[in-house]
Amino acid sequence: MPSERPPGLDSPVTAKIIKYGARANTALFKLTNGRVGGKWRVMAGWRKPAPVLLLEHVGRKSGRTFTTPLLFMRSGADLVIVGSQGGLPKDPQWVANLRAQPDVTVRLPRGGRRLVRARVANSSERATLWPQLLETYADFETYQTWTDREIPVIVLSPR
Repeated sequence: MPSERPPGLDSPVTAKIIKYGARANTALFKLTNGRVGGKWRVMAGWRKPAPVLLLEHVGRKSGRTFTTPLLFMRSGADLVIVGSQGGLPKDPQWVANLRAQPDVTVRLPRGGRRLVRARVANSSERATLWPQLLETYADFETYQTWTDREIPVIVLSPR
């Protein structure tokens, strides 16, 4: 993966690829209960596939329900996700949606639905979780170098 931010990363074409790729991943995940679409096998995930969950959240403006596939790791009873958006300059929309409506549902591969409450990890939690997240998916570090924002780490606790 290049250490320099790729040209065109925040182009409309890239956004469309991400959008339609996420839709395809979501459809396959739902169709197969996560047997297909439940592991990310791209870039750092090629050698070490990363687990994927589906985050079902409500749009803070539209009130519509959205489903977003995200890499995750377990931390005790919690699940942890990352708002990297591939190193784009802004947080993904789902992060703002979780801040507005933190009670959401996730679908795990072969694990059914879980009701969770989302919160942004505080700085000390983030410092502890970040190295573990890099063990799950090393490219998060590259994404962090491509953006000036601090990529949010979101903790999903059972409710």
